[in-house]
Amino acid sequence: MAQQAKYDRREQYDQIASGLLPGETIIAVYDAVGVGTGFIGLTDKRVILQDRSFVGKRVAITSIPYGKVTAVSVVSNKSWAGSFFSSGTIAVHVGTHTYEVDVRGVEKTQHIHNVILHYSAR
Repeated sequence: MAQQAKYDRREQYDQIASGLLPGETIIAVYDAVGVGTGFIGLTDKRVILQDRSFVGKRVAITSIPYGKVTAVSVVSNKSWAGSFFSSGTIAVHVGTHTYEVDVRGVEKTQHIHNVILHYSAR
């Protein structure tokens, strides 16, 4: 039996669900924090980012297939080995471009990092 997807806000989950490819499964959808942010969605096929920072109240939905991810980073003010952080930034590197998303919570930050690392290493 498949594990139920994790999410912060139902409307964000529903937005991802409405654009799934055939056979694609949602793993998690986490709300982003900060100005101009939306959310980060993780499926078994791609990373989906919503960016609300465009002029004229426009919103971008960016899909990044895991095969295009060249690296994933957790950016924090604290040591990975020491006490972990209550919020952090996930940086998804795709070629020469880096997408950054600030998320709230230790578990969410670790989960996003581990899911992207797992699927991009295939």
